Amino acid sequence: MKLTKIAFALAVIVSAPTMAAKFNAISAPAAQGQLGSVVVNPYGTSPQTAIVDLGGYEVNSAKVVVHGKGKDGVDIEYDVSRETILDHNGIPVFGLYANFDNKVTLTYKKNGKHVVEDYSIYTQPRTGGASVNGMKLNFPEVTPIKVDEEFKDRLYLINYIMPVEGSTAVTWAGGMGALEWDRHPVTFITDTQGETRWSLDVSDIHDVKHLDKRGIVMGIHQMDNGDIIFGQGMKIFRMTMMGETVFEWNLPRGYQDFSHDMQLMENGNYLVRAAKTSYLREDGKRVHTVRDQILEIDPTGKLVEVWDLNKILDNMRDAHLVALDAGAVCLNIDDEKMGQKAKIEPDAPYGDIPGVGAGRNWAHVNSVEYDPADDSIILSLRHQGNVKIGRDKEVKWILSPREGWTGDLAKKVLQPVDSNGDEIQCTEKGLCEDPSKFDFTYTQHTTWLTGKEEGDDEVSIVSFDNGDGRFYEQPAFPTDKYSRGVEFLINEDDMTVEQRWQYGQERGFEWYSVVTSNISYEKDRDTMFMYSANTKMSDPKELTVGILNEVKDGTHDVKVELHVTSPMPRSTGYRAVIIDPNKTIK
Repeated sequence: MKLTKIAFALAVIVSAPTMAAKFNAISAPAAQGQLGSVVVNPYGTSPQTAIVDLGGYEVNSAKVVVHGKGKDGVDIEYDVSRETILDHNGIPVFGLYANFDNKVTLTYKKNGKHVVEDYSIYTQPRTGGASVNGMKLNFPEVTPIKVDEEFKDRLYLINYIMPVEGSTAVTWAGGMGALEWDRHPVTFITDTQGETRWSLDVSDIHDVKHLDKRGIVMGIHQMDNGDIIFGQGMKIFRMTMMGETVFEWNLPRGYQDFSHDMQLMENGNYLVRAAKTSYLREDGKRVHTVRDQILEIDPTGKLVEVWDLNKILDNMRDAHLVALDAGAVCLNIDDEKMGQKAKIEPDAPYGDIPGVGAGRNWAHVNSVEYDPADDSIILSLRHQGNVKIGRDKEVKWILSPREGWTGDLAKKVLQPVDSNGDEIQCTEKGLCEDPSKFDFTYTQHTTWLTGKEEGDDEVSIVSFDNGDGRFYEQPAFPTDKYSRGVEFLINEDDMTVEQRWQYGQERGFEWYSVVTSNISYEKDRDTMFMYSANTKMSDPKELTVGILNEVKDGTHDVKVELHVTSPMPRSTGYRAVIIDPNKTIK
């Protein structure tokens, strides 16, 4: 025994310098410039990023230019702060082409001396796509249709959902929703030439074989410091665009089924859309709810507040539910039922199906927004309309046709008005006397604040109006359907709503997205950014096409149009987000 210990000690003493010598001589890549080596995919999740190591030198700031490919290629350039350089122990490089020998120019000061030098950074082929029988490509294909010169530098993150081979509905403590409807997440950034400049390798976070890693990556937003937040199944995440995981948290105990949206609040907490496990109904039955709980989670992962919509709204209201296209509810696409009205039965089975009452998909919250002006939340409920709710759990207003709202909630329904403040008369189902002046949203996806400065008691919101069940009916011809991006001005004192602007109705069925999609106002270019994510989805033989637009605010002047074509029919576009490299790498 003693001889064994001595031999082990000698082995450690002898091997230590040998290992160090091996690392210095062999493992460390050679430096290209005056700093250290180049490390591609430094954190293992963003293969189109790199870090130029400091090599022991001090650099307080830098400028990076990733040069575009060919004569029409898009340069990506940004400044890097001292804090960011310290955080990475190097200069981060974002926006590399995949499977390409990228030219990158760095400008910095080393020991007080101004340095400008070029680097050659080679990346591997694009990763993060899906491999499913029948696919011609493992990534969606992006085709530029129109790009005005002043928008050439735009970068768009595309959140796509691919089928998963062998993914079947599972039950995990009665799990449903995002957990059951498992899809392979394909998340990438495209430039305006249709080239992928960043992709997320989800191999560490998504695995169909492990229940804790199932679900759909959804609700991606970029924070002011450049990080992105999102959720999947039973987890929520925060990550830098270089691929560092800031946190990976399970949902609080007693809750399940993250999907659709997650937002950062001004107080540093997170708003998360989830569902409740083992929910006690008023009739004494216990069920798992569906897409009807809003959680507020603090920066340590602690649950600090809950909005239970079953107790705040009327979960028996079915006015819009009975008008839904039975063949297209969220990601449930059924050709045999396409164009038929959904059948809503009060005693239908519990689960992720359209229906009334806790335990069924009566609400379907698909976006969450926080209004710091009055400490309230604004929700898009696909099956009910848009609502604003205070921290006291009192409803402030409802933007929806009046049919089905009763009691105190009926008093919270907003009255449509024109630009002069005169009332616009509408039927209970929402058909207004002049639809060109006002049209409600139907099965809308995402309703967010614009951030525009308005008058006292006024708030401006935008909503992507998918348009299924418009006027609480199915049209005679499915091709009569249309989607819109729309801006509303709400006077919260007078309880009125004015339609300020819309885009999409004039493009008809070719711009119609039966599910998902999003819209936001972009202050930096004064545009409305829209992603009609799933045109042609109703045709099982067609490839789904997402149409991405930036339109000058208040007009129909299209500045950008990109088409995102799916690799196979019925793969689903979810949302798109504008990415600012100067925000991404500070």
